[in-house]
Amino acid sequence: MTERKTVVYPNPQVLAEAVAARTLLTIIDLLAEPNRKRVDIAVTGGTDGNRVFAAMNASPLNDAVDWSRVHVWWGDERFVAADDDDRNAKQAREAWYGALVESGRMPAANIHAMPADTRGAEEIAAASPEQTDAVLAEAAAEYQRELIEQLGENPALDIAMFGMGPDAHFASLFPDHGEAEIDDPHVLVAGVRDSPKPPPLRLTLTVPMIARSKHTWVFTSEERKAGAVKAAFAQRNNPHAPSSYADGEELLWLIDEGAASKL
Repeated sequence: MTERKTVVYPNPQVLAEAVAARTLLTIIDLLAEPNRKRVDIAVTGGTDGNRVFAAMNASPLNDAVDWSRVHVWWGDERFVAADDDDRNAKQAREAWYGALVESGRMPAANIHAMPADTRGAEEIAAASPEQTDAVLAEAAAEYQRELIEQLGENPALDIAMFGMGPDAHFASLFPDHGEAEIDDPHVLVAGVRDSPKPPPLRLTLTVPMIARSKHTWVFTSEERKAGAVKAAFAQRNNPHAPSSYADGEELLWLIDEGAASKL
């Protein structure tokens, strides 16, 4: 496992500005590499993620990125209807990439959203656990096929960004829920049923897929996350604190003073 590096910022807003700047500068640097055609980045949702999107939009560095060569993926998604407000992709579109697509700077084909639930409310309510698992498995397989089609047989992301919840989950890998412990390198995407955090159905990248990333960044803020940060730092690969499984060629934890207060 890669050694974790931790950077602490004064407050949530400075953290968001720093993550935004790091993201934009890293994309610029990667695009400048000889023979590189594209950069692939997985983004996250949540309060911290949306702060980062806003900071990226406001940054003058935004104008220095050739967005036509940037492809956007998701580390996880709520498995709901495509137009549901809970969708991470919808929140990201409204907060960030929608303006890039509408202005013509980023092709719509560069957006690789996770599959949405196309079933009606009655069908969802009537589905057995086995039927729900089958629907989730097919959606996960569809996203895995897209990753392989776009990035090759052993797909790897350039940047994978994750927030962290107060229960120490990241992506949709929740404490003692099993998905964080998937270690099969051929399983890149998994479905989650009965998520402890609503909505109950999710899709998520697995730890083996995340660990292939060139840059893996976990960022979180506020004192209410301090216990989770402490648990994640206390022991690597701890199923009670799934963010402890975060890995990549580079592993950065970017947190504010509140989140760092129990270290």
